[in-house]
Amino acid sequence: MMQLKPLFQKYDYHIITENTKNNQFLKEQYPNKVDYLLFGTKDHLLSYPFKLLINCFKSLYFYFKIHPKIIITTGAHTAGPMCCIGKIFGSKIIYIESFANIYTKTITGRLVYHFADMFVVQWESMLKLYPKAIYGGWIY
Repeated sequence: MMQLKPLFQKYDYHIITENTKNNQFLKEQYPNKVDYLLFGTKDHLLSYPFKLLINCFKSLYFYFKIHPKIIITTGAHTAGPMCCIGKIFGSKIIYIESFANIYTKTITGRLVYHFADMFVVQWESMLKLYPKAIYGGWIY
C-alpha cells in the first residue's frame, strides 16, 4: 500500500493496518493518520475468532471516525470487515488481491470480489479465478 505514498500529498488519507513490529514506525512517520487493528491470522484457530470480532468493532469505530469515500486495501482478514462496513455505508471499495497468491483465492478476496467497485489481481493467472478483475501487475 505504501506504493501509494506519492498520493498522500494530493489526497486526504488515513492508514489502518495491523499492529505489528514491522509497521510501528508508521505512527511516528504519519502522525494522526495511522490506526491499528489487532494482528491475528487464521493459523491461531483459538484466538482468531475473538480477534476478528474485536477487529470488526474497531473497524466500525474507525469507519465512523474517518468516513472514507474510498477504501483501498491489499486485503487480509483484517481488511474484510472494513470493506463490508464501507460498502454498506456507501464507500467505494478498491481491493488488491494478495501478491502471495498466484493460483488460489484468499478468503477475503472471495468475499470482497462480489461487491468491490474495482478488484485488482497482481498475477495474470488470477484472472481465471476472478474473471471481472483487472490485472494490475506487481503492486506490492
